[in-house]
Amino acid sequence: MQMSRRKWIWENLKGRRTLYLIGIIGAISYNILQLTAPFVVSRLIDTFISGENAAENLKNNRQLFYTYILAMVGLTLIRTAIVYGTGMTFESVSQWFLYKMRNFLYNKVQRQDMNFYNTYRTGDLMTRLTGDLDAVRHMLAWVIKTIIESISLFTATMVYFFIMDWRLALTILVLAPFILIVIILFKNNVGQKHRILREKLSGLNTAAQENISGNRVVKAFAREPYEIEKFNEANKEFNEMNKETALTWLKFYPYIETFASLMPVVLLVVGGLFMIDGSLTVGEYAAFSGLVWAIANPMRNLGGVINEFQRFKAASAKVMEIYYSEAKIKDADDALDKPERFAGKVEFKDVSFSYEGSKLPVLNNITFTAEPGETVAIMGETGCGKTSLIHLIPRFYEVTGGQVLVDGVDVRKLKLQQLRKNIGLATQDVLLYSDTIDGNIAYGDEHLPKQEVEKFARYAAASDFIAKMPEGYETIVGERGVGLSGGQKQRISLARALAIRPSILILDDTTSAVDMETEKQIQESLKNLDFPCTKIIIAQRISTTKNADKILVLQNGRITEMGSHEELIAKKGYYYSIVALQMGEEV
Repeated sequence: MQMSRRKWIWENLKGRRTLYLIGIIGAISYNILQLTAPFVVSRLIDTFISGENAAENLKNNRQLFYTYILAMVGLTLIRTAIVYGTGMTFESVSQWFLYKMRNFLYNKVQRQDMNFYNTYRTGDLMTRLTGDLDAVRHMLAWVIKTIIESISLFTATMVYFFIMDWRLALTILVLAPFILIVIILFKNNVGQKHRILREKLSGLNTAAQENISGNRVVKAFAREPYEIEKFNEANKEFNEMNKETALTWLKFYPYIETFASLMPVVLLVVGGLFMIDGSLTVGEYAAFSGLVWAIANPMRNLGGVINEFQRFKAASAKVMEIYYSEAKIKDADDALDKPERFAGKVEFKDVSFSYEGSKLPVLNNITFTAEPGETVAIMGETGCGKTSLIHLIPRFYEVTGGQVLVDGVDVRKLKLQQLRKNIGLATQDVLLYSDTIDGNIAYGDEHLPKQEVEKFARYAAASDFIAKMPEGYETIVGERGVGLSGGQKQRISLARALAIRPSILILDDTTSAVDMETEKQIQESLKNLDFPCTKIIIAQRISTTKNADKILVLQNGRITEMGSHEELIAKKGYYYSIVALQMGEEV
């Protein structure tokens, strides 16, 4: 359950709360000290300049005169030191908060399940972890500080004014309600615009991220002009909304400035009349005059504070949405602790599955067993549920019916970290990091020795082409493996999956982009691994499936055929037709 924004910030200031409170006390102290200079000036004027005994006091009480001067200098230095310390405190705490929160949110995003990534766009998540989070930091560093400064300065000044002359204080204060009315009107106008502006920024970042990532597709279809225009439109929408939001403040600012600027005029007129009738001294008038800005400026600041606060509200709502989001797929409270290596037995018992929000089932009543060390091949037409099936083993998604068991234990009862550490996964759509080839292969075990990396590269038939790379295993492959062919990326992905010595190896059409000779090498390597491993392979090539211990044929989310190569040939069903298509009419 989400807290209020105030409670959320306070909760996450744990560890820096005392320091932040010291900063708040410093801000209040500094603004109260703003009164000292006008007070000392008023005493100087009334005692040594305009008072009845001014000349005599100046002649006979020079010590008091110097004391007032030194007090002004000393208090100014103290005030300056407090201002510096307060500024450093607020900035230090806000930067600490930003660092802590960004790490927390990144960790939160990393631990989300697949449905989360299906819901949120990458560009939107990046906006939340950067611009939105910085708006929250700005709230801590500047907005709250400005509010405290304005309130403490305004309050202290008004108290001082009422002590000196309550009639003049009320006269000056009579303009405040008009400024507040303008501020309320501004708040009501700008709030929704900041929310829309935030969405426009998210859309802009998403457009940039998607098209930079997909630059090869853009170039392949010569769609650069289209994408440039598309980005221009998103940029234009953001630009126009940004201007509209900024102009909203400029539309109301002249009214605030006018009322604030009238305060010195009121002081001049009314204060002058009070001095004429002798109810106000010159020193007191000087104090009023020297502090009237302390009433006007907080009023002026209110507009900027409200503007920034509305920005904070829009941004914090997005940040808190991620902060309080919870992965639906997580360790059960009674999860079994199984730190030892898994045997690798995989069982599907009457498994059904459909994606969240969809009424159409993807898998229906799937039942089969892969014994430890067996190779199970899965075939079927596109969209029949093959990839969805294998994603249920590491719990990327949860079954909607039945059970998936590993070593006789429902995967929902196993700890996610232990389950996934025992599964090596290589997919057709390969993601390689902008790192060395060595770093990509050893991704699952950063302490993997160099000779082990080379061994798994040989298993994946990747060692030959790696040896021809400019810097061998230290070659940087570039973002997403740019510069490598599809087959090369698949082989590095396979080596990465093997390098963790998994109990269960899942290959999703991993050799689709390699030639037949390389595929044969990989198959031989998979037969002769130096560790026990259950293999579940999605494949379309008969050359990959024919040597499997068990072949499953999926059609419309159901297993329609199951058996060895020879058994399925004898059935003369779907598998037989695929064999005939790939190997000739005579089988």
